Amino acid sequence: METALITPAELKAMAEAEVAVILDTRDPESYAAGHIAGAVNMHDIFTFLATSDAAGMAEVTEKFAAEFGAAGLDGEKTAVIYEASMNTGFGQSCRGYFLLSYLGYPKIKVLHGGLAAWEAEGLALSTTSQAPTPASFDVDPAAASIMMDVEDMKAALDDDAAVILDVRDIDEWIATSSSPYGIDFCPRKGRIPGAVWIEWYRMMKPTPHGPVLKSKEEVLAECATVGITPDTPVKLYCFKGARASNTFLALKEAGVKDVAIYFGSWNEWSRDETLPIEEGLPFTA
Repeated sequence: METALITPAELKAMAEAEVAVILDTRDPESYAAGHIAGAVNMHDIFTFLATSDAAGMAEVTEKFAAEFGAAGLDGEKTAVIYEASMNTGFGQSCRGYFLLSYLGYPKIKVLHGGLAAWEAEGLALSTTSQAPTPASFDVDPAAASIMMDVEDMKAALDDDAAVILDVRDIDEWIATSSSPYGIDFCPRKGRIPGAVWIEWYRMMKPTPHGPVLKSKEEVLAECATVGITPDTPVKLYCFKGARASNTFLALKEAGVKDVAIYFGSWNEWSRDETLPIEEGLPFTA
């Protein structure tokens, strides 16, 4: 299986060959202070909050197809996405990977280890902003099955074959906080009923060059703790689909065949009082 992860050396070679469009998902201030030469800054890969009704999904599709095209993606060049490091940006490079996968973009890579890995290799940074040549690419509707809306998640509540996997931080899982944006950012704290939990950090491990995704065997070992095998349909959620995207990439790299993200995640689910939640501490036998 071809990996979606790319090393700093591989990215350097691709950049020199001019076959990649490099996307920096960090905030504009961090980008301005130093980035990989030629990278285009697209912070709203991370910041955009989506809703999963028809209008919301149409907005996601149209907005990001246009933005990725404006950054120079033409269907031929490889999109290479990075963040500061794999555990400091809440999965924002992987969120870019997921959005491009949803749009059906054919060539997508994530810089494994992020900018921390690039700098650890002694590779140079630039402070020159990039003026990309705009392009466009065809959106492939067939790829949209990895994107769940609220109705898909409601259906998953009654699907005994599927596993709903919550990958949020511990304080969100045990319902003491509603989000990374603040304890009471959302009106309700809790979990989607029936969900199991693997904190997203568990998909990574430390190295001398910073955190990287665990190996296939290590990821599958984590999955086994909550009953997930490579053949289990997995329905991921977090707060807004970023940390879930980090886990999405880890699971796909490990060979889990059927993985989808409820992109509206807790930000959407918790705001609809008609939707069920589990509150308080998780049940323990």
